[in-house]
Amino acid sequence: MQTKTTFQHWLEYAGFRLIAGLFSALPLEQSSRLGGWLWRRIAPLDKRHQRALANLAQAYPDMTPVQRETVVRDMWDNLGRVFAESFHLIEIVESGRVLIDDSSIAAMPADRRFVAAAIHQGNWELGAAVLRISGGSAGGIYQRLKNPLVDDYVRRQRAPFYSGGLWPKQGSAGRRALKHLREGGVLATMADLRDRDGLMVAFFGRPAPSSTFPALAARATGAPLLAVDVVRLPGVRFQVSLRRVPVPETPDRIADIEAATHALHKQFEASVRRHPEQWMWVSRRWG
Repeated sequence: MQTKTTFQHWLEYAGFRLIAGLFSALPLEQSSRLGGWLWRRIAPLDKRHQRALANLAQAYPDMTPVQRETVVRDMWDNLGRVFAESFHLIEIVESGRVLIDDSSIAAMPADRRFVAAAIHQGNWELGAAVLRISGGSAGGIYQRLKNPLVDDYVRRQRAPFYSGGLWPKQGSAGRRALKHLREGGVLATMADLRDRDGLMVAFFGRPAPSSTFPALAARATGAPLLAVDVVRLPGVRFQVSLRRVPVPETPDRIADIEAATHALHKQFEASVRRHPEQWMWVSRRWG
């Protein structure tokens, strides 16, 4: 159920809208730089900075402490830019700043019906922009924010990229997503975060509880499964890549889903290794 709106929510929302107004009023590149500059300086004061450093040390044991500190501060810079750019998403897409190569276009089926599983890298909010550019109709499941007023604002900011609908992660969301996929749409989902009830999958050499839903959806509908990553380029530009992930079809449905989930996370790890400073190391990925 949606959280009941309280006076505290309204106060938080007022502060959020003030910040949103500032970043919206600034030109895109200036807004992005300011967001990165602020987060790079303020976020390391939060206890999550140490969590990110610890996660990075586990994933890259050969990195020196100085190198890890550099990567995590670059991560905060990227996250600050993602926040600032969230108020300019339409402009980013319509100004041709989202690039996709021919091999990624070829990876998409001609009918544009597939499961797009993305990671929190670069500016992941722009992953669905590829579907808009290529003619696909994306539907997505999202995690509601605690403040219902902020949640509604953020959902409306994202909505133009999800012509198939955006469904909060609860109740019938999974059934609605599968229905959209079966009817010829694209199911867009973030699949690199911890799922407490998920399958234990090796990620950077450590077992990580991972969602099987992307593989399940692909196996249930016969739609291709594509791993999506978004890499930040200089000048508030982005390269989006899509790579097919094999989904076996044997008499053992559960084994097929597990195999596809393992294969998907191998793609995710390869993407993070190419640009570790652009991934969200601050999450509790390994529990």
